[in-house]
Amino acid sequence: MTKPAALWQNIYEILRAEIAQGAWRAGARLPTEAGLAQRFDVNRHTVRRALQALADDGLVQARRGAGVFVRPGPVPYRIGTRTRFRQNLLSAGRTPSRKVLHLGRQAASVPEAQALGVSPGAPLHVLESISFADELPISLARSCFCATRFPEMGAALRDQGSVTAALAHVGVGDYTRRSTRLTGHNADPVQARHLQIKTGDALILSESINIDPMGQPVEFGRSYFVGARVELVLDGSETAPFVI
Repeated sequence: MTKPAALWQNIYEILRAEIAQGAWRAGARLPTEAGLAQRFDVNRHTVRRALQALADDGLVQARRGAGVFVRPGPVPYRIGTRTRFRQNLLSAGRTPSRKVLHLGRQAASVPEAQALGVSPGAPLHVLESISFADELPISLARSCFCATRFPEMGAALRDQGSVTAALAHVGVGDYTRRSTRLTGHNADPVQARHLQIKTGDALILSESINIDPMGQPVEFGRSYFVGARVELVLDGSETAPFVI
């Protein structure tokens, strides 16, 4: 016999459906815990658990002293020959930010070496980070740069705060996307913890190679996007090849 869903799960499903159907639009404040408790004839603890589940899914955000608000929908993230994280989010009306998890030197793996045109084991500058839209994590990224060609890249990444600014600092004033490969994955426990999602939730892996104006690789990147939080838009007006 199937065990009936807990009350908080029923409330979660009702509110989730109402948000999806537009009853509560982006930016709208949900009723108070007391109001929801009265509506569903439950205690506030049950309501609080349902609201936390909505927050875990990235659908709502609690603001101290103000209430619980509906988050905007998935971020449209354009992928073309000039893909820029900050500009993508600003164009979508979101506030971009990044948290650095690791910045250091490592030996190139075989896939990294092939992408950057270096020998396996060659020294790389490696940046691992979490990208946020309006304080909600949307991707977990790893970017690699040849340390032999760009010996100051590590310091530039630390000081400049963005890949574009760091590349400009080491002499690459412009770069474009040569290729992008997209594949589906399920979040492992570490990824889920970083991205504030559940283990097994859908991720989209984007593997990309960026090149300088002479056609030489300058960056190999791997970004795991949260499937429910982004809409990857392949820009048909540009010429970067995609593999899906």
